[in-house]
This record gives sequence, structure tokens and C-alpha cells, in this order.
Amino acid sequence: MPVIKSAIKKLRHDQKREVENDVLRKNLKDTVKKALKKKTASEVKSAISVVDKAVKKNLLHKNKAARIKSRLTKGTKPGPKKTEAKKVAVKTVKKTVKKPSSKK
Repeated sequence: MPVIKSAIKKLRHDQKREVENDVLRKNLKDTVKKALKKKTASEVKSAISVVDKAVKKNLLHKNKAARIKSRLTKGTKPGPKKTEAKKVAVKTVKKTVKKPSSKK
């Protein structure tokens, strides 16, 4: 046990922080496991949020978090992408518009 007053305070603070981190780790583990099992958009979104919070609190390394998020989003079925819709629209517009000839 620490004898110095500041060391006693630090020990008290460290114990409190340890409990908070344990709760966050447990929440992280549960939400990621649930999201991997169900693969719904809402579950994946909440799991990604929890993973980002864990990185912010230095409970996870950012590369590990990226790996987890990649695995989470891999199995979800997203809707049509906006970029694909834009490409189709641009192709149809280009076909219908004729360029004026510059012959004199």
C-alpha cells in the first residue's frame, strides 16, 4: 500500500478507472459479438460506435479497430451506392447531348 498522500489518491483514481474500463471492454465484446451474429445495419452501426469509443479511450489500437470494423461491414447488405447511380445518370446525359461542330 502506498504511504504518500498523492500515491494514495492515484491508487484510488486508478481503481475507479479500471472499473470503468472493464465495463467498456465488456460492452465492446458483447456488441461486437451480437453484431457479427445478426449482421443488421443498426447492430453494425452501434458496434462501430462502441469500437470508436474504445479507441478514443485507448482500450483498442486503431488498426485493430479498423480490422474489427472491416469484418463487421463485410457481411452487411448495403443499398445501391450513390456513386453508381451518378455514373449511370452521367452516361445517359452524355449520350443525348451532341457536341456542336466547329467546321467553317
